[in-house]
Amino acid sequence: MESQPILWVIPIAGLAAIAFAMYLARDVLRADTGTVAMQDIAGTIFEGAVAFIRRQYQTIGLLAIGGTVIIGLVITLVEGSDVAETDIYGLDLGIRTGLAFLVGAACSMAAGIIGMYISVKANLRTAAAAQHSLVRAVQVAMRGGAVSGFLVVALSLLGVYGIFAAFGGFTKPEDAPFLIVGFGFGASFVALFAQLGGGIYTKAADVGADLVGKVEAGIPEDDPRNAAVVADLVGDNVGDCAGRGADLFESTAAENIGAMILGVAVWRIATDLGWPNPEAWIFFPLVVRAFGLLATIVAMFFVRGREDENPMNILNRGYWVTTVLSAAALAFVTWNMMQTVGATGASGVPSWIWFFGAGVVGLATSVVFVYITQYYTAGSFRPVREIAEASKTGPATNIISGTAVGFETTAVTAITISIALFASYLLGEQALAGVEGIEAGIGGIFGTAVATMGMLMTTAYILAMDTFGPITDNAGGIAQFSKADEKAREITDRLDAVGNTTKALTKGYAIASASLAAFLLFSAYIDKINLIQERRGGPLIESVNLADVNVFIAALIGAMLVYFFSSLAIRAVGTAAQAIIVEVRRQFREMPGIMDYTQRPDYARVVDITTRAALRQMILPGVVAVATPIVVGLLLRQEAVAGLLIVGTISGVLLATVLNNGGGAWDNAKKYIEAGNLKDADGNVLGKGSDAHAAAVVGDTVGDPFKDTAGPSLHVLVKLLATISLVLAPLFIR
Repeated sequence: MESQPILWVIPIAGLAAIAFAMYLARDVLRADTGTVAMQDIAGTIFEGAVAFIRRQYQTIGLLAIGGTVIIGLVITLVEGSDVAETDIYGLDLGIRTGLAFLVGAACSMAAGIIGMYISVKANLRTAAAAQHSLVRAVQVAMRGGAVSGFLVVALSLLGVYGIFAAFGGFTKPEDAPFLIVGFGFGASFVALFAQLGGGIYTKAADVGADLVGKVEAGIPEDDPRNAAVVADLVGDNVGDCAGRGADLFESTAAENIGAMILGVAVWRIATDLGWPNPEAWIFFPLVVRAFGLLATIVAMFFVRGREDENPMNILNRGYWVTTVLSAAALAFVTWNMMQTVGATGASGVPSWIWFFGAGVVGLATSVVFVYITQYYTAGSFRPVREIAEASKTGPATNIISGTAVGFETTAVTAITISIALFASYLLGEQALAGVEGIEAGIGGIFGTAVATMGMLMTTAYILAMDTFGPITDNAGGIAQFSKADEKAREITDRLDAVGNTTKALTKGYAIASASLAAFLLFSAYIDKINLIQERRGGPLIESVNLADVNVFIAALIGAMLVYFFSSLAIRAVGTAAQAIIVEVRRQFREMPGIMDYTQRPDYARVVDITTRAALRQMILPGVVAVATPIVVGLLLRQEAVAGLLIVGTISGVLLATVLNNGGGAWDNAKKYIEAGNLKDADGNVLGKGSDAHAAAVVGDTVGDPFKDTAGPSLHVLVKLLATISLVLAPLFIR
């Protein structure tokens, strides 16, 4: 297969992103490390984070190796008879799929470890910078987050490209995307357990620290007298950094592979019709993401501002530069690659313009979700203030108000996703309307793939903003622990409030991308089933019949899985938090010198309790998530799995929206009160120590497992259902 010169941007951008990440890491590591007291607490956090990650990934690694063997055997035995030929290395289909799974799992683990390591190093530098300058503190935290962002996206891009090339993608492009789907499954598999384990750890520690420290003992957040605080700070890194890095790695990999599988369907048609450069359809997703990486590199130099400026504005400036540059790059890529299809769309408008429009829909959707999430989780707007006002009358009304806000967010989420899918499908359909030899709907489905790739162009910057959150949260803890001056604490508090919003933004972005990707991954699953059926001479799936009893049962199970999985994740946090609460209470009771600083709390014991509880509790929900689609496929067969994918995705997206935004709103309602913004009828400030603040802390602890454990894990679950179905599709066909 001939390759276009533009394809060179894929390895170039990937390597450039890695080099730029190393430059940013060097800049962060050279920054001031602050006082000795700051360095001591940062070192303790680092030790706890490394210990947890090592134990967690040993467990996940063993599970991944077992998964590799099982997948290799199943594919060899079930599909090997359909695709008997080996590749250039003499490896059969099962071995190649198993290897792809293992490489995807390894890259996902690397993405998580990198994200955690850099964030732990950046938190100390951010706290030190906050002693002198808000802008420098923002830059250090954002650059620390960007190291993770660039490396995660670059690993995903180079991993998919490398596996594609290694498995003969340039010689037999029609088979390679189906072979590399194991890479996406491996990434999803690791991301699920990483997100679950890290999420359980961080929120169990957070809930335990808040309830015993703030509510019972009446001491401030991140107070060194609270034995659970170090575990809480460790959790910010292993959950929000390592877990989210693995999450977005699998998002970009799985969605990229899904888009390439859809590109294969058009490649076949383009080849038959004699269009020039038909491979453009397959490589387009990789090229678009490569240009997105380059745009983000440029945008990082625009993260600057004034000392009196809202830190959110500084971050938004870089985001807008990324978005504008990505739109310009998208226009160039569609013009360069899509005008070679040999077709003119509806009304005589060149096809590439219609596809460019579909990509812009994806970019616009990411922007809309960023601001939707800001509206529902930032203290500047009605929802958070409404929850804060409800806190005046106690925890019950706080919980009622926060729950209502979470449910409310589903309306604008569903409407936005629906508009994006409809618009991108319509634009893609118009791109190939009336072209002889093209089936109706092919262009529309590919249009949704282009929209998804457009959204993924900003992933590196979004992930940098996400990691900014735990870095600044840790910086605040370090400042509190080390008794830094008031100016430093004031700056870290401002950055922490912004960080809560940026973490919520990433969750909204992940849900939006999962929603668009779900449609293309579902289409890719149908393509995979039909490809196998063509080889076997069996009936093709033209549509999914919800009136079929097997399909209806599977759809019901798909919806159930989302809620049952969330229940297991939330219960795991509660169970682990109970153990932490008991231990912290014991230390306060048996070590009275803690309160007057004459005794040092046993931080290591709480870290160990949290680690063991998180690793033990992550197994059951992970196994349930992996096993359910397999059992449904074996018992109810291929069309039923399609029903499970449809309804499971819809349920997962909506419930994740409730959990993410509701939890984020509860968190910032607490911070809104702590900042002194809530007043009673007489104008008196209801701040820390007030009954309203205690009620808000209770609401925050309820929201913690929602927004940082169950909600983010549902992002992974939605895509895991699709990738596992794609890989094991031959097993489900009757």
